[in-house]
Amino acid sequence: MTNQDRTAHVLDVVALLTDRPAAGLARGQVGTVVEDLDAQTLLVEFSGDDGRAYAVEPFPRSELLVLHYVPEAAE
Repeated sequence: MTNQDRTAHVLDVVALLTDRPAAGLARGQVGTVVEDLDAQTLLVEFSGDDGRAYAVEPFPRSELLVLHYVPEAAE
């Protein structure tokens, strides 16, 4: 499975691929998937260094990049 084929799941850490100005979120911000809303949409929570959530927003899977913290070879 390549990184591009990897879809996000609950508790995955993701980065935004688009800006969401109305929510105060910018491309590249990192959040955690907290709920699978439907086949196309995930609920993502964004927290500060203090652990408090400052935004919880639904995103299409296509607007999220799953981040990896262990080596994963590309195919």
